[in-house]
Amino acid sequence: MDGPLHERVAADLRRRIRSGDLPVGAAVPSESQLCEQWGASRGPIRQALATLRSEGLIGGGRGKPPVVRTRTMPQPFETFLSFSRWAEQMGHQPGQRTLEISRRPASAEAADALAVDEGEPVVQLLRLRLLDGVPTMIERTTFVWDAGRWLFDFDCDSGSVLAYLTGRGVDLSRARHMIDAIVADETDAELLTVSPGAALLRERRRTSSADGRPVEYSDDRYRPDLVSFTIDNSQQARPALLRSPLGELP
Repeated sequence: MDGPLHERVAADLRRRIRSGDLPVGAAVPSESQLCEQWGASRGPIRQALATLRSEGLIGGGRGKPPVVRTRTMPQPFETFLSFSRWAEQMGHQPGQRTLEISRRPASAEAADALAVDEGEPVVQLLRLRLLDGVPTMIERTTFVWDAGRWLFDFDCDSGSVLAYLTGRGVDLSRARHMIDAIVADETDAELLTVSPGAALLRERRRTSSADGRPVEYSDDRYRPDLVSFTIDNSQQARPALLRSPLGELP
């Protein structure tokens, strides 16, 4: 992995936490041990540890050695549109398995989300997303036809769909998200290797162009033992997440 040393140290520690080499409750290597391992000064090591603390992966401090708090990988909203980019930034290998891509009439739900007529042609994509080869998320995405048609010329297993569409000139400037919990149906359970009825995190997303025209609607379902979501806000900044009644995508 290329990049600044503190990012490489943080990525390696995330990998060790994720693999179980550093299980929950285990002590993280000390600053001096990490300095020796990486041939580094304390500055980058402390920066790497601070990053993991901010992500909630490790705890401790005030003279106490840091310990592993959780194995779940936080996904911040600024990288929400691209699973691949998020995984790479977290030091993991993203993967995908395309299960279906098709041209279909828009369902009532998709028509409402995309502001098209019910029955109008849309492109539907079903993919299983992987972290280091582990099934992590099911992606059910519907695109308006003039955006999604490009995908029939793209190997959707080769990388980021959204990066490809952006490169083709598709405007994906804005997105609105709603997060809730849902139980795994038979398909979810089989693909994510969980039991039917297991709790999943669901993120429904509507992506629009800069002028507000809906382009994509997605229903993504995550294993909560592998992924969590984080939101940063302040009194000065516009909130990253808006509240809405259950079941509605504002």
